[in-house]
Amino acid sequence: MVTVARIRELAMSLPRTEEALVRDRVKFRVRGLVYLALSPDETELGLAYPKLERAALIEAEPDLFFMPIPSDERFNWVRAHLAALEHDRMEELVIDAWRMVVPKGVAADHLARRSTSLD
Repeated sequence: MVTVARIRELAMSLPRTEEALVRDRVKFRVRGLVYLALSPDETELGLAYPKLERAALIEAEPDLFFMPIPSDERFNWVRAHLAALEHDRMEELVIDAWRMVVPKGVAADHLARRSTSLD
């Protein structure tokens, strides 16, 4: 199971990310664009995800992913149960969500440095 501490550590390592507390929810954003949000009880993670691909994701993994609240359905957003989320998948989802809100050049530079450091 993924912990909130691991999510925070990864999110805060991504360029231009800031953490905010909004209506009892911890959110991670870049210049006001939220890409991650934890539920108040920290059992769910909302994340930026292409809304045109959301239904297929939820259908493929219904034990992990579920729809956002109705008022958020118009956004590129999906939610996940933290208890069902594995660490490697969390990293992939968080980085992909961050890439949706950060300038492409910033993402490319960061990912190039990251792949170099993993070699």
